[in-house]
Amino acid sequence: MIKPHNLYAIVDIETTGGKYNEEGITEIAIQKFDGVDVVDCFVSLINPERDIQPFVVQLTGINNKMLKNAPKFYEVAKRIVEITKDCVLVAHNSNFDYRILKTEFRRLGFDFERPTLCTVELSKKLIPNKETYSLGKLCRNLGIPISDRHRANGDAMATLKLFEILLAKDSEKGIVKQTIKTGNNRDLSQRLLNLLDELPKKTGVFYFHDYKGKIIYIGRAKSIYKEVNKLFLDPSKSKKALRKQMSSVSFELTGNALIAEIKWLEETHLHSPKYNRLRNGKLVFEEFSNNNMLLIDKGRSLDEKSVILIENNEYQGFTFTDLNYQINHLSVLKELITPAKNGLNYTKTINHYLKNNKIEKFIRF
Repeated sequence: MIKPHNLYAIVDIETTGGKYNEEGITEIAIQKFDGVDVVDCFVSLINPERDIQPFVVQLTGINNKMLKNAPKFYEVAKRIVEITKDCVLVAHNSNFDYRILKTEFRRLGFDFERPTLCTVELSKKLIPNKETYSLGKLCRNLGIPISDRHRANGDAMATLKLFEILLAKDSEKGIVKQTIKTGNNRDLSQRLLNLLDELPKKTGVFYFHDYKGKIIYIGRAKSIYKEVNKLFLDPSKSKKALRKQMSSVSFELTGNALIAEIKWLEETHLHSPKYNRLRNGKLVFEEFSNNNMLLIDKGRSLDEKSVILIENNEYQGFTFTDLNYQINHLSVLKELITPAKNGLNYTKTINHYLKNNKIEKFIRF
């Protein structure tokens, strides 16, 4: 749940099949995602004004008769432009979906340009060593349910769930850095107020970026809004220097303070931000109360839980899930977790939190 200033348009398109660059769209689904919530969506059958290849009919279930009274592309083109404006286009094999959209708009004499992200390429980097990166196989491995496979909205919703997992696994913040808007306006007074307006009064980790997108400060808080506001008002020389160099703020909700603390510990050591003072991360001998257990607590939404995996008396990583199936199948859970970074003192951090706070559930195994 990372929220940079950019929005994401999660897209899936079904086509007629046929010769390269002669395909027509039969169905489109766009889920507009701000890194936290779906804020808009558009789903429609499209009359491609050409026949659908028989193998496509068999694959998708969409036939020519179904599309007879569907809108033609030019009738929905304005809506597509509007919902994707200022968005990064995200798709599973984005080269295909983006090419198809550009082709359709080119037929109308319109130059459709959007930045893109591909969940196939991101998955290869963040979930390595899979035999295949097809959407269906990835979703099965990760316990992501898919309804209406090979229909635009079913695949778009599955891609959205996959993208959320990839955002959580992206400890290096490559996705956010790639999509952060940069600028040269150094008059921060009004812009700081605008940045504050976009921040939640919820628990999580936040990141200050410079004008090149580089992370220069990482913080964590029970209220991101309040903590960032304090930093904006801090009169110290270091905070004034931080504000002068910063261009934007992104954040990641964690649902509870323990996940926020773990992420802050990991990411300050990973990124070594200029304005963070790093703690001594030396390991000390300390054990957990049980060698093998899951720590279940609040997630980022009402239906979601956070899960921390302890195995062989070592912290393995954390994830978020809204499915009991994923919690009850350890092999699936291990695919989902953001793994621990070596050399950090997780045991002390987790034990200290558990000593002073209640969590919802322990599962020993």
